[in-house]
Amino acid sequence: MIKLKELSNENFFFVYLLEKYAEYKNSSAPEILKYFDSINLTEYINEMYPIYHCEHINNAFDDIDRKIAEIKLLNS
Repeated sequence: MIKLKELSNENFFFVYLLEKYAEYKNSSAPEILKYFDSINLTEYINEMYPIYHCEHINNAFDDIDRKIAEIKLLNS
């Protein structure tokens, strides 16, 4: 079992963001992670840590939603 103090700041924030985004979308964190992975969005979100962690969480949600819309448009 991983202890919270063993997580990097980036990983700790990713888990927090994932849980909050799932709540925002009335879903579960495992389902959201599965979806992010399926559209290759997980790495992008991790790379956005320097920006996301110092902004209001809703800004991150808006950015993620925009990115999902872009991906859907490119795949249509």
